[in-house]
Amino acid sequence: MRVFVTGATGFIGSAVVRQLLDAGHEVTGLARSDAGAASLTAAGVAAERGTLDDLDVLSRASAAADGVVHTAFKHDLFAAADFAGAVAAEERAVAALGEGLAGSGKPFVIAGGSSVTPGRVGTEDDDPAPGSVAALRHRAEKLALSLSERGVRSSVVRLPPSVHGEADRHGFVPTLIRTAREKGVSAYVGDGSNRWAAVHQLDAARLFRLALEGAPAGAKLHGVGDEGVPLRQIAGLIGKHLGLPVASISAEESANHFGFLSAVVGVDIPASSVKTQKLLDWHPEQPGLIADLEAGFYFAA
Repeated sequence: MRVFVTGATGFIGSAVVRQLLDAGHEVTGLARSDAGAASLTAAGVAAERGTLDDLDVLSRASAAADGVVHTAFKHDLFAAADFAGAVAAEERAVAALGEGLAGSGKPFVIAGGSSVTPGRVGTEDDDPAPGSVAALRHRAEKLALSLSERGVRSSVVRLPPSVHGEADRHGFVPTLIRTAREKGVSAYVGDGSNRWAAVHQLDAARLFRLALEGAPAGAKLHGVGDEGVPLRQIAGLIGKHLGLPVASISAEESANHFGFLSAVVGVDIPASSVKTQKLLDWHPEQPGLIADLEAGFYFAA
């Protein structure tokens, strides 16, 4: 299968590309820069120059492919507290990619978020709580899934707050570590009993490949390995490895301490992948988040 991948040089997308290549697929990746194009070429991937804002490029590349995997997201806008802007850009990109696939019956897999039901274990059947951060991004998910009515085998792989692994440099956990270093304390909100779901990068990549190859149209999939890891436990390991005190802060202090992460750092958002595992015979095999934190590579200088 000829597969077009956005975010192909990113943390998740690069692992998806490797999964696809190892499975015998031919891959073209979206490259924003000469350096990105060169890295793709070195990996045996054709480079399509462009960004998420180049809608004509996205539509043309998707039409030329046998399937599309969309993992790109404007994380720089998210980090700058312009999550709405990042989501709007994603919606435009999904619409352009879908336009190139309409009526073809080809697969289209996009990345979404699994933080859907604060306070209880979320399942594939749940939608994000109204007003939550996840609800904003849900619009792009709904747009992608609606393409199933236009002859596209579209599905979404909802990812948890932490997608972890040795190459993780800009995810939520590295951000927590940087914050602890800057503030001199590893903090959690309240009693820290709120939970984050998590998945290893390589397990997530395998799920994207399985979805591309066989997920039914309209499928909502959860790429979840750890159903819920308490934030107090994560903060404790960060403090242990950095030699810093571990402390609770109030919800009112959270925004000043955590910045853009304050929207999720104190929320209880566990999630299940039971239905996904049954549907696609996908079973997480890699180390969990706590094991990766204990391994120490997250704290290397």
